[in-house]
Amino acid sequence: MEKAVEAKLQVLDLDATELARRISRQDVSSREATEQYIQQLKIVNPLVNCLVEDRFEQARKEAAEADRQLAAGKASGKLFGVPMSMKEALGVSGMQTTGGLLRRKGFVQHDDAEVVRKLRAEGAILLGKTNTPELCFCQETDNKLYGRTNNPRDLTRTVGGSSGGEAALIAAGGAAAGIGSDIGGSIRFPSHFNGVVGFKPGRGQVSAAGSYPSVDHELQRRMLGIGPITKTVRDARLLYNIIAEKPAEEKSLDDFIIDVLSDTGYPLSGDTAGLLECIYKTVSKDFQTAHAVPPFFRQSALLWQEIMSIEGAKGAGQEAFGEQPIRPHLAYITERITGKADIHRYLSWALIGAALFKPSEKRLSEIRESLKRGDDELDHYLKGRVLIFPVYHTGAPKHGVVYKEIFSIRKTFQSYMPFIAYANTWGLPSLTVPVGRDENHMPIGVQLISRNGNEEALFQLGEWLEEQFGGYERAKTEEIAGH
Repeated sequence: MEKAVEAKLQVLDLDATELARRISRQDVSSREATEQYIQQLKIVNPLVNCLVEDRFEQARKEAAEADRQLAAGKASGKLFGVPMSMKEALGVSGMQTTGGLLRRKGFVQHDDAEVVRKLRAEGAILLGKTNTPELCFCQETDNKLYGRTNNPRDLTRTVGGSSGGEAALIAAGGAAAGIGSDIGGSIRFPSHFNGVVGFKPGRGQVSAAGSYPSVDHELQRRMLGIGPITKTVRDARLLYNIIAEKPAEEKSLDDFIIDVLSDTGYPLSGDTAGLLECIYKTVSKDFQTAHAVPPFFRQSALLWQEIMSIEGAKGAGQEAFGEQPIRPHLAYITERITGKADIHRYLSWALIGAALFKPSEKRLSEIRESLKRGDDELDHYLKGRVLIFPVYHTGAPKHGVVYKEIFSIRKTFQSYMPFIAYANTWGLPSLTVPVGRDENHMPIGVQLISRNGNEEALFQLGEWLEEQFGGYERAKTEEIAGH
């Protein structure tokens, strides 16, 4: 009995790379691994609410078939027999894609998103889909259809968003690895708050085909990255190289300068600032290192907000309200008074804000010129450089705090979004790695940022930081249940 329990815990802690290796050696069967993850999800999901739709029976059948293929010598694929999960925004044939909207309940997809197709081609087995805020339009994971996702390390605290369900599931040991998407910190906020590894690819590196809602404006598309949420950096590399349009180029980290963001005057908790300084001192022992603020840092948050507000987020409003009139003010007031609006107050308030920040045609022209100038300069600046940024000014706060800080009418996003907005605004790859804990025992992660083409340098530095600072640690089931 004790050996069986030990084996279960060991599978839950394995990353996808190691689990694939053990399945290939028949040290553990795909069916055994899949069943253990299913049982773990049945324990943690009632409390965490990370998984919103499962395909357990199909996964069991696919795992059994994988074991038969392996026994017959017909196994192939880098993720052969490995159980994974998927953000609800990404299409999976036979499953719903709702964006958390009540009106889209029952919208079943007939095709896989491109990233899903690529992962399945490598033998991955999908367990189910994970929670998001409505339309992935907020950095808190809550919606009217599926409800709120809780942080598995403290149920009273946020998981971030919009890939909050995905990061919470990986933190709780609900799958070997998963996929999220990020247009405004949506992989990096949850990775930081939940203590997992997350990678937002740079612009144009991973296909967004089959992602909901579609991102149609080219200035917004440049900010979007679909990428892995994992337990280890090596898994982030593995999954990225599978789903990317082309694998990461070979690089040597020894050829890079490491810039750790210096004091910018923006809010930063003592725990976060202390970890950044510790990282600087540790990195400087092995690499050429400097304290620096990169070009265009202070402009990035406002540019991000304006780009997200193009046309007053008209497309998002149409998706939110469907055939009904687009009335976010009425929806917000109705929700606050009665709690019976069809869309969550987070989304209605975000739509109101987008209308306020809608750039004029003249301003849009200025934004395009700023982006062109910035792209050219940063391509040169980041050629042989990696930036180390915080993700947020603090570890995971209580539910609702991040929403108030980012969506305040006092424009406090300009203080709280610069760390995140930089990689989105400039379309840069960014790897989030857990490096410590705060005074509340919540994880703290840092971002590693460079230009497109330097992904391998980010992965190498991320693995180095894992060795120095510990990396991922699963939120134990007994701790979750203890809340």
